[in-house]
Amino acid sequence: MADAPVLGSTGKVTLDAEVFGAGLNRTLIHESVRAELNARRQGTAATKTRGEVRGGGAKPWRQKGTGRARAGSNRSPIWTGGGTIFGPEPRHYLSKVNRKERRAAMRSALSVHAGRDSVAVLDVSAFQTPSTKGAAALIDGWKADGPVLVILGADEGQAALSFRNLPVATVTPASEVGVSDVVRAGRILASEAALAELTGRLGRVSRESEAAA
Repeated sequence: MADAPVLGSTGKVTLDAEVFGAGLNRTLIHESVRAELNARRQGTAATKTRGEVRGGGAKPWRQKGTGRARAGSNRSPIWTGGGTIFGPEPRHYLSKVNRKERRAAMRSALSVHAGRDSVAVLDVSAFQTPSTKGAAALIDGWKADGPVLVILGADEGQAALSFRNLPVATVTPASEVGVSDVVRAGRILASEAALAELTGRLGRVSRESEAAA
């Protein structure tokens, strides 16, 4: 059973074995990350075909007698300013990953961090008022290498204001954290409230509710 240090004190928090002790499933992680990144794509790239480009109603020159190749429209794809052949059209890139697979992928990604000892708990009581300097000192004392994912509860806005301006930190509410966020992070710093929310969503309680449904 893995433990996570509480930054700013000598205490430790025992991580839930079901959430932070799962096996590595690369396939589920890959599918979940791809689905999340695809969902962020706008899919608004578009081009006009020869039927949508303005102009081209008149034949550029007569069919015969000019010595030039036949041409019916100056909006032809082979003309400058003409339409585009097989260009991109507005579309969506959504790919479905069901809830059980997504939660299993999240448990697997979190377990990798727990195995690397790259998970720590944030004591938000030290941030009653916003303090970017205090947040920076906390991360420097942790000797965090790489980007840090800071996961906070809904009512921990003061701590969010403290960490959001740090270049190495990304602040995410526990209700919105995704598998891609966990995979991208070098270390994870979560408040006790956020840790409890993640454990409740990914642990035995969620699986029993899924089975009952």
